[in-house]
Amino acid sequence: MYSGVLIIYALLSWFPGAYDSTFGRLISRISEPYLSLFDRLNLRIGMVGFNVMIAIIVLNLAASGLGRILQLILY
Repeated sequence: MYSGVLIIYALLSWFPGAYDSTFGRLISRISEPYLSLFDRLNLRIGMVGFNVMIAIIVLNLAASGLGRILQLILY
């Protein structure tokens, strides 16, 4: 579900002023604390930033790793 929020955050960058709307501010408030962890990596090539994509990959890897650990513990 959080990956979806990050995708919406990335899509909002395509629309001027989208972050200034009520919905945009809500999505920003939810996603920016996690995305700020990846700002130090400087994943920008030209005008394109890959922070959101790397953040989603790390989130999915962590979720599946946690799922495997829980599966090993419970079964």
